[in-house]
Amino acid sequence: MSGFDEIQSRAQSRKGGARALKALLPKVATNKQLIELGDDRYLAMMTKSINQAGFSWKVIENKWPSFEEAFLGFDPRKLSYLSPEQWEAFTSDKRVVRNWQKIKALQDNVFFVQDESRRSGGFGKFIAQWPVDDQIGLMAYLKKNGSRLGGQSALWFLRRVGKDCFIPARDVVVLLRSIGLDIAENPTSKRDLTKIQAQFNEWHIETGLPYSHLSRIAACSVGDNYL
Repeated sequence: MSGFDEIQSRAQSRKGGARALKALLPKVATNKQLIELGDDRYLAMMTKSINQAGFSWKVIENKWPSFEEAFLGFDPRKLSYLSPEQWEAFTSDKRVVRNWQKIKALQDNVFFVQDESRRSGGFGKFIAQWPVDDQIGLMAYLKKNGSRLGGQSALWFLRRVGKDCFIPARDVVVLLRSIGLDIAENPTSKRDLTKIQAQFNEWHIETGLPYSHLSRIAACSVGDNYL
């Protein structure tokens, strides 16, 4: 296995130096910031990630103010009072993506967020308290208990709210396989994800860097994403 210093040095060379690479690193929220973020923002970022899956990210981004308006600012309490007929009406509402499965996912996630918030004293506290060295455990929990929060949707949701997390994007997987990690080209099995988690845990101990930064640096060290 390559030491992470070598990987970071290669990423810096490809991106125009240490300062240029640093500017590309995602923001990581503190536990305090995660706890203080409202339940409505967690529900909103879940919904954005779900709607962008298999769809144009730019279209969703451009429509997002309309999403906020249509879905009552993603206030879980207000949304929980909507009748089945009101939820169904969103399938004819041009302010949102009129896909019943994605609308139903929001409806289900309203109650998921409320339930976890009641148990933990806020959904943000639930997210903040989950150990970063068990990200795959959090991913499994979101998939099991949330709606349409598997795979990339869960990962981009976590990244958007600022939870420290790695994303096994294509270039990251290429890098991991190049240093000898025995995983599939599209690693989705628990076996592969466990190996990826272990490698990121090792890099985190080695460098002290957040998992989000390790992930972005790894992605910048290989592939076609030169400066």
